[in-house]
Amino acid sequence: MAPEPLDGPPATPRDAATVVLVRDGGAGVEAFLLRRVAGMAFAGGMTVFPGGGVDQRDADTSVAWAGPPPSWWAEKFACPPRLARALVCAAVRETFEESGVLLAGPSPDSVIADTSGYAQARAALVARELSLAQFLASAGLVLRADLLRPWANWVTPEEEPRRYDTRFFVAVLPPGQRADDQTTEASDGQWQSPTEALADWKTGRRALLPPTWVTLADLAELGSVAEVLAAPREVSKIIPKIVREGGVLRVIVP
Repeated sequence: MAPEPLDGPPATPRDAATVVLVRDGGAGVEAFLLRRVAGMAFAGGMTVFPGGGVDQRDADTSVAWAGPPPSWWAEKFACPPRLARALVCAAVRETFEESGVLLAGPSPDSVIADTSGYAQARAALVARELSLAQFLASAGLVLRADLLRPWANWVTPEEEPRRYDTRFFVAVLPPGQRADDQTTEASDGQWQSPTEALADWKTGRRALLPPTWVTLADLAELGSVAEVLAAPREVSKIIPKIVREGGVLRVIVP
């Protein structure tokens, strides 16, 4: 659907976090992708990585935390430490809600190997009946910020009525855990190599937003999880622009 012409100033973007889950597959690195339900207000029918908007409770300072402190993330994402804390917590929470993968463990140097025992907590998080801080405290778990890597910062074009300022993270699937598509926001989910996912996009089998296809293209240049984690990243805001050329809408990525 084409965006309507702006009537007034652009909408203020909402802060959000997206996590690119990766693993080593038979032909190289693979990413976990979800196809959003077609009727959703934002990116309906699109194939995306797990993620979503920041909840104000994600900034709770009581979260047991292991890894780089919020000040480190604030420097990487050029934002205040309080927002940086919320973004990391949102990344962990949304990944668990949408894929069942939990980047947390009973100690600062361990990670859960089986998350099936937290199904009720996962549902309560989705329903906003439980905050991430409450869940981790009740389960005796430590958030593993060190399992995340900063990757990119994409902002929805100014021409769109619903906008997000999304920080992209990369994380490796923890040993023993399985990613699933047990979320009401997705019609299916699967692991796929970046090259295959891009081929599906080019032939019309997948619909991808610019941040997703650019990220997949970047991953396609890397042969393994080790290479992904070692890849140097300079994060700056990327704001695509929607232009009309000869009656056709194009998205320009700077």
